[in-house]
Amino acid sequence: MKNKKLRIGSIGVGNMGVYHLNAHAQNKNVEIAALCDLKPEKCEDAIIGLKLDPNIPVYTDFKEMIEKEKLDAVDICTSNDFHSIAAVYALEHGLHVFCEKPDAVSPEEAEMMKAASEKAGKVLMVMRNNRYYSNSQYLKQYIEDGNAGEIYCGRCGWIRRRGIPGKGGWFTTKAKSGGGPLIDLGVHMIDLSIWLMGNPKPVSVSGCTFTKFADNQAKSDSEHSKFGETNSDGIFDVEDLAMGFIRFDNGACLQIEFSWASNIEEEKRFVELRGTKAGFTWNDDGTCGIWTEDEDGELTDIKPDCGAMGDGHARALEHFTRIVLDGAEKDYVPEQGVNMIKILDAIYKSAVTGREVVLD
Repeated sequence: MKNKKLRIGSIGVGNMGVYHLNAHAQNKNVEIAALCDLKPEKCEDAIIGLKLDPNIPVYTDFKEMIEKEKLDAVDICTSNDFHSIAAVYALEHGLHVFCEKPDAVSPEEAEMMKAASEKAGKVLMVMRNNRYYSNSQYLKQYIEDGNAGEIYCGRCGWIRRRGIPGKGGWFTTKAKSGGGPLIDLGVHMIDLSIWLMGNPKPVSVSGCTFTKFADNQAKSDSEHSKFGETNSDGIFDVEDLAMGFIRFDNGACLQIEFSWASNIEEEKRFVELRGTKAGFTWNDDGTCGIWTEDEDGELTDIKPDCGAMGDGHARALEHFTRIVLDGAEKDYVPEQGVNMIKILDAIYKSAVTGREVVLD
């Protein structure tokens, strides 16, 4: 597809959908060819707000859009329960697919997406924006250069004091979201940790989940809670905090913690991994720290200049474009998505049974 713009149809034009559209609009190699949302006014608002071509076709049925428009790819930003439905249909119709996280709401659906991608011979990429921040890239190169040694354990999390998104809407309705902060926030930090660890295969998990703030009326202190539409008469049947433990096939392990609401000092995202030569921390302000020793055995702290953190979402979308148009090397493959959803699904099961769950 060299020397051709990638014609993308957007499925789901809510908050995150608009964010994706803005990134596409800044990419000279992308043509936003069609928009689809159950609420067409969202598409019209996006066209006006982003100053897109006013003649872009607008649909309420994604299947009609795919069948009528000459698209190369779709970008899916719907509720979680719809990810696999839209992705599989698009792949079966010969389109490349970019999808917001999480990959799906069950391992079976993630497997269906992977199989459809392989059968169609088309690219399936799911948002992994944390991989594209400058401090992430710096640490990845540091590790690949052998400076960290064997990474054997770590912890990660995204914890909020008050930051429940779309309370009463699809985010807090398990049938549509698949769960609470574990599936919403966990994908981000678990993926970053496993990616930095070299993508070992998860073999077992254990976890606990809690719902303690469903009726809490305190104001949100998180800018991230703006996603989703609230519904005072809606459902809240997901967790607001999850903690767990993951074991990998190479003997490594990872502690995890994710919350939308808990009585902590402040919201933060973090990754801390430990290697035989060096340990390091990834910080959500774009910095990182490396904890090692010099040739004389003196303990040494390194605070590298990683540069501006950058826009991980836009970089991920741009990379998807380069994969399809230029054959750029893939740094995400669907098998990683399947493993991710297996982890999350098993942690939810472990929370119910109170026992460790062994993965297939």
